[in-house]
Amino acid sequence: MRAEDVDQVFVHLKGWVLSFLVGHVPDWLVQIASSLLNIAMLLGVFLTLFALMSVFERKILGRIQNRYGPNRVGPFGLFQPVADGIKMLIKEDIVPARADKVVHFLAPIGMAAAAILALGVIPYGNNMTAFVIDGGILFFFAVGSTTELAVFMAGWGSNNKFSLLGAMRAIAQMISYELPLIITVLPVVMVVGSLNPDKIVHAQKYYHFGFVPNWFVLTPWGATAFILFFVSGLVESNRTPFDVPEGESEIVAGHMTEYSGFKYATFFMAEYLGMFAVSGLAVTLFLGGWHAPLPWLGFIPSYVWFFAKLSVLLFVFIWVRGTLPRIRVDHMMNFAWKFMLPMAFTCFVSAAVWHYNGRRLSGWLWSFAIIAIVYVTLSLLLDTRRKFAPRTYRFAE
Repeated sequence: MRAEDVDQVFVHLKGWVLSFLVGHVPDWLVQIASSLLNIAMLLGVFLTLFALMSVFERKILGRIQNRYGPNRVGPFGLFQPVADGIKMLIKEDIVPARADKVVHFLAPIGMAAAAILALGVIPYGNNMTAFVIDGGILFFFAVGSTTELAVFMAGWGSNNKFSLLGAMRAIAQMISYELPLIITVLPVVMVVGSLNPDKIVHAQKYYHFGFVPNWFVLTPWGATAFILFFVSGLVESNRTPFDVPEGESEIVAGHMTEYSGFKYATFFMAEYLGMFAVSGLAVTLFLGGWHAPLPWLGFIPSYVWFFAKLSVLLFVFIWVRGTLPRIRVDHMMNFAWKFMLPMAFTCFVSAAVWHYNGRRLSGWLWSFAIIAIVYVTLSLLLDTRRKFAPRTYRFAE
């Protein structure tokens, strides 16, 4: 079997299934069946990945923190997600007596639906985009921004002032970091000249000197934008060290305080799906999408490369969680508005300089200089060591 056939095996399989309908049913029905197949495959892959991540994350955290992870249910604890799912399904669904039951019910559904819709426009391989949209990047952020509404619905519908306060804090955090998240995407859109994720991946398919990939992360503005995008993605996914909305020690569970059973699990499923979506978009924008890192590795199927890159980013998500403590909410907001946002705009200017210098070495150096100057300036202006006196520790005699 040729490498091209292995790469396109899922595309051919879908065409074979649809061939039974072509000529026997109207074309609009064939299109609906094609969309349903895409949705089924998308849900099958990412719900399976969610189950695997739930156990691998606990095992990796256990290894990082020198303790055991799940190791009782099934071989090596691999059936732990099944046990967790059964437990969530049979737990009692408790709804406060005076809660708005419709809003309370729709909030977790809205969170999960937004994350699933965002996954639909990411290219997972050659000809393997579930829904090709010219404004795919715009669609991604349009549906992603609805999660703030779902969080507010959860806090308001619970009829609990503490849930509402937790929801408002979560919304403030999400909106603050959504700005640098979107602005760091603009340089890529500007350089490529398209909002289509497939065209953005196509623009990164070339190799310099025959072996250096033409990925945007290998430019000064691209590397900076990637780091800012990744940090903003941590916040948008409510991941440590930015998991303030669900900080158990301070606010119990924020907007999820009045949720139990499968509704509570749906919120965490939406969190993981959002993490997959943000990581997948980072791979698409900065890491070459499904292209191989070296030209002579192109025989490996494109979807293998995409999910390999996705797995590396997901591992970094877990690594950060097992390493860093939770940040204070005021520090987090200061970091967004005083550092992340100016640096995001700097990436935009730096990319423009790089592009209009013909993408040559001079443009690379000017781009690096702009980012370095702004970074050093912000570091000096925001030096916190001058604002806090050194701590003095006193112990009882």
